[in-house]
Amino acid sequence: MSNKHAIGVVYSTNPDFQYQYDNEPEAETLPPHQQRLKVRIERHHRGGKTVTLVAGFVGTDNDLQELGRLLKSKCGVGGSAKDGEILIQGEHLAKIKEILANAGYNVKG
Repeated sequence: MSNKHAIGVVYSTNPDFQYQYDNEPEAETLPPHQQRLKVRIERHHRGGKTVTLVAGFVGTDNDLQELGRLLKSKCGVGGSAKDGEILIQGEHLAKIKEILANAGYNVKG
């Protein structure tokens, strides 16, 4: 494990010193009917490109990646999923809202 997540100590001359790491447990994925996802179109800071952003997902990175994969395949475009957000290339607001609603998610936006 890298020292990037070490807590409190930058450097120690003690050869037996053990770093303490911040081990945050990963949040468990809430069921779809308890999730409140926000879908919006964003154009700023994207080099003039339009993207559809899905925010508010609570759960593990694997489940976020899986949902992102589903949305990308249904829309037939590329994108990414990280930091609790799914980024879909292009303007697909209505289609994504419909896909998420059919999957049982509460959709706002």
